[in-house]
Amino acid sequence: MARDTSQNPIGVFDSGVGGLSVLQAIQQELPDETIIYFADQAHVPYGNKPIEEIRHFSVEITRYLLSLGAKLIVVACNTASAAALYHLRDVFPEIPFVGMEPAVKPAANATINGVVGVLATPTTFQGRLYASLIERFANNIIVLQDTCPGLVSQIEAGNLNGQETRSILENALMPILDEGADHIVLGCTHYPFVIPVIQEIVANQATVIDPSPAVARQTRRLLTKQNLQASTDALQPIKGNRLRLITSGNDEQLYSLLPKLLGVHYNVEKVTWGIDLGKGDYF
Repeated sequence: MARDTSQNPIGVFDSGVGGLSVLQAIQQELPDETIIYFADQAHVPYGNKPIEEIRHFSVEITRYLLSLGAKLIVVACNTASAAALYHLRDVFPEIPFVGMEPAVKPAANATINGVVGVLATPTTFQGRLYASLIERFANNIIVLQDTCPGLVSQIEAGNLNGQETRSILENALMPILDEGADHIVLGCTHYPFVIPVIQEIVANQATVIDPSPAVARQTRRLLTKQNLQASTDALQPIKGNRLRLITSGNDEQLYSLLPKLLGVHYNVEKVTWGIDLGKGDYF
């Protein structure tokens, strides 16, 4: 008889703090689940790294999360999903994965002007996942793209509404809006943390699409399909006890960012590449 792993945690990882936007959505959708969140801040940002390197990071992080008992892995990073999601499913065929993809389909279905904008990293735009989305859902519309250089680093530093962050977003969004885009797709999990600034820039010209709630719903569907959803009676009564945060970077810096990003403090654990995980060729 197979061992019941329904009470095991969900594993969630990102290159940094961006996936915390997905974490929030999962907590709202699945408040009874335990979650382990891994921020690979030793290597953030992923967006300008070679695909093979991102795959290596993703495999090693997945192995680490599985060693902690994860029953399902959410790749809460568009770049890692674009570079590694198919590869992860090949390497770990017994593990259910939920990945990120830019919300091109809902934007294409909803656009009135026939023009949408997508903000994402270079690796996301280069990935086969994004190419498939454009081919399947956006053949008859114009899709304008921008990589928002420097935006992930600003968010990692906690600069959510400073002038440099605003300038990056204005440089990305204004040409897209000038071309008539009426929907803006956030193709990086870091970007929902600057939605207030984005909303100020787009005003009433466009609808901003955050994919995090859809990812949380897909996580619920997959847990239910696999009979992996946790039962309430076996869990700790305090929500904070059901979240474990781990970083490969500066744990004090992440700890200090949490009130700004999540509105609360959580303890943060520190692990080291080449010692605690990832002892492969890159280290």
